Amino acid sequence: MTTDKSAIRNAATVIVLRDRFGDPSILMGQRGAAAAFMPNKFVFPGGAVDATDAEIALATPLPDMCFARLSEQAEPGLENALAIAAIRELWEETGLILGQPGQWNGLPPEDWQSFAAMGFVPSAAALQFVFRALTPPGRPRRFDARFFLVDAEAVQGDLDDFSRASDELSHLQWIKISEARNFDLPFITEVVLAEIAARATLREPPESVPFFLNNEEASLFQRLKGYPMPMQD
Repeated sequence: MTTDKSAIRNAATVIVLRDRFGDPSILMGQRGAAAAFMPNKFVFPGGAVDATDAEIALATPLPDMCFARLSEQAEPGLENALAIAAIRELWEETGLILGQPGQWNGLPPEDWQSFAAMGFVPSAAALQFVFRALTPPGRPRRFDARFFLVDAEAVQGDLDDFSRASDELSHLQWIKISEARNFDLPFITEVVLAEIAARATLREPPESVPFFLNNEEASLFQRLKGYPMPMQD
């Protein structure tokens, strides 16, 4: 069976923010020249949700607000799969761990065996849902991407050790937000960067999450609020 490459796939992207209240920087890498999607561009770690992501248990769940906002205009049950995809993609593409020390129940799936061998189980406690974007029609790949912000202090281990990363992204590096636009970025990454720059030093989540919706009719900005019920004090 062949895969319909024009189909819209759910995806998760991770923006790791370092020195948030000083001179903040973000972790980015360069996609290969032969990549079908955004070749040569500097991007955040991320990728499509796999079918098995929904089967992986989280040691710590998503924060209530994050879960509620992910639920808005999304199919039921997708929230945890997106969180798992974000943690998995960060590990695969950078070798950095979002998790807590612990042992897995049974043999981990193949994609998670190297993560588990480090002595960790995935945790979504540090994920902050900050942006959603749908790839415009006519592109070779289309994704419904959710962008998660993570404070670098939540990452386990050495923030400068990328030795366990796959080769999907090259030139992994911490880039100051003030200098990021000097790199070859996709348009949507520039839009997300503006959002991150505006909220980097905010300690409380904003009132809503931007949703850049591209369809056959128009490109629209919507806002996702997703207040959890009941409201938390």
